[in-house]
Amino acid sequence: MAVNASMAPPLTSGMLAEVARLDQDAQRLAANIEPMQAPGAAAGAGGFADSMVQALRGVDGLDQDAAQRMAAVETGESDDLVGAMLASQQASLSFSMLMQVRNKVVGAVDELIKLPL
Repeated sequence: MAVNASMAPPLTSGMLAEVARLDQDAQRLAANIEPMQAPGAAAGAGGFADSMVQALRGVDGLDQDAAQRMAAVETGESDDLVGAMLASQQASLSFSMLMQVRNKVVGAVDELIKLPL
């Protein structure tokens, strides 16, 4: 079964670049957050930065899975077009949700920076 390229959602290399940029942002946040932990907090207990890194890796995993499924359909190894399209949509929605969370966090940090001390 042939797959029409216009049926696939726009999962581009730009999205992968954005995920890499978000990963770098999360790592910078982690470097800045660790010294601010409470003295009694357990090291490695996880925090917001760790959650963001896990979310980034999860979205990347969904994107890779969707790409593998679409490639399998395109090469004829699989005839599960519906499953491939659902995986692709799930990856796209997960990426959009992650971007919304990132934008909210960046907006909140900007508001905190603007607060007078």
